[in-house]
Amino acid sequence: MGDRSIDPIIKFLPYQKKWLADKSRFKIGMFSRQTGKTFSNSAEIVEDCVDHAALNKRTRWVILSRGERQAKEAMEEAVKPMTRAFWEIYKGVLKGAPPEIEEGSFKVEPSAACPSGEYRTYEVIFPGGSRITALPANPDTARGFSANVLLDEFAFHADSKKIWGALFPVVSKKGLVLRVVSTPNGKSNKFYDLMTQRDSVWSRHEVDIYQAVAQGLDRNIEELKAGLSDADLWAQEYELKWLDEATAWLDYELISAAETADYGLVIHEDYREGRLSERRVDGVPLAPAKGQVYAGMDIARKKDLTCFWVAEKLGDVLYPREIVTMRRAPFSVQHAKVDEIMARDNPIRFRIDQTGMGEAFVEAAQDRHGERISGAIFTSDVRFGLASGLKESMEDRCFRLPSGQREIREDLHSITKAVSQTGAVRLVHDGSSDGHGDRFWAAALCADAAAVAPTEYDYRKVVRRTAFDLEAEAADAFSRRHGGAFVGDSGRRITGKGTF
Repeated sequence: MGDRSIDPIIKFLPYQKKWLADKSRFKIGMFSRQTGKTFSNSAEIVEDCVDHAALNKRTRWVILSRGERQAKEAMEEAVKPMTRAFWEIYKGVLKGAPPEIEEGSFKVEPSAACPSGEYRTYEVIFPGGSRITALPANPDTARGFSANVLLDEFAFHADSKKIWGALFPVVSKKGLVLRVVSTPNGKSNKFYDLMTQRDSVWSRHEVDIYQAVAQGLDRNIEELKAGLSDADLWAQEYELKWLDEATAWLDYELISAAETADYGLVIHEDYREGRLSERRVDGVPLAPAKGQVYAGMDIARKKDLTCFWVAEKLGDVLYPREIVTMRRAPFSVQHAKVDEIMARDNPIRFRIDQTGMGEAFVEAAQDRHGERISGAIFTSDVRFGLASGLKESMEDRCFRLPSGQREIREDLHSITKAVSQTGAVRLVHDGSSDGHGDRFWAAALCADAAAVAPTEYDYRKVVRRTAFDLEAEAADAFSRRHGGAFVGDSGRRITGKGTF
């Protein structure tokens, strides 16, 4: 920035100044929530673009965020205001109005992760050609640019290790720099590896909430802690503790306690171009059901797994009967599996994910099988309710799992607690299992299906009545309305008291 400084307009705290002053090629920072890590990084990126513009040079930056919404927020809430602040400082040096955000698209080869082959991008273009691009992180987008890169909230990126494998060869070009920032998110991600691997290449920064407040951050620690009301999340999100088990919705101890031998047939099927290409079968052969059957289904078509979780209730306990996962299965195949379960097991209730593509699927299944098919639209509240029901059932030892199934264990363990920008606790997939928590949600739907008791009917004995009985009832009604006697079909005069 030469002899100019943005500090008179935007006050940076000491830990932010330290980050901005560090010009290391490979720089990584682990910061508490609400400490302005994206803001600090945006300042560094915009400063670099402005410096190049002042020298009639150009540079390129790419911000890879965990999703499209986060990419847009980074541009709208950090990069854009920071650009305007720099323009205020550099009046007379840089000509023209402050750049505005432009929306565009980034195209790749269609894949399971992106069937359309197109990602939404957000860009700021500076005089002279420098630009900042923000877009969702994915192995395809990571290898698609030769640029300086910021990995924002990298611990929360799905497939973080695959993204890293695609990205690092790109930024290895001489002169490019790499910035990685995040709060912790357990140990099963590349951010944990980078922060804990000791070497001389990376310049590391760590700032927890206590350090940030001590250096001037305006936050009430006790109020934040009380509002979050979760000791494990506080330790991870604000104290920067590596808590893998504490943030998992279902920890390994609970999962292990629920595993039961001699129950559950486990099937996995892969489809290519609409046809079955691979089938794996494990577990206990299927036998006729002994108790009431309940089922749950998490629906997918291309990227994630479709999962069917079928269980039978013996006493108060749901035992696994059949667990089927399908990758890229046509909807006709998925409907056929629903038909098979309904015909074979006659389940009391079948809960199906009705979100998005599930809407039409559930309607078609209800047309075929009636009210026993029940849809669940995955709002945040519904997801939390389903997950809570599954956890409570497992804690009460009322929901069992097949033993020796690593993929099921990892998928159930992959759903973690996270804190949103507003401070609300929500459930996310940590990216460590082969699906997207699909087995977890199918199990949760199955548990929810069984949580509603079957409809009970009151049966009363029907007494056979003679013609005389019917005439007597008619006489009663006649007498109440008109008085006197009633002449029935038999020719007898009848009152409600009988014949005379």
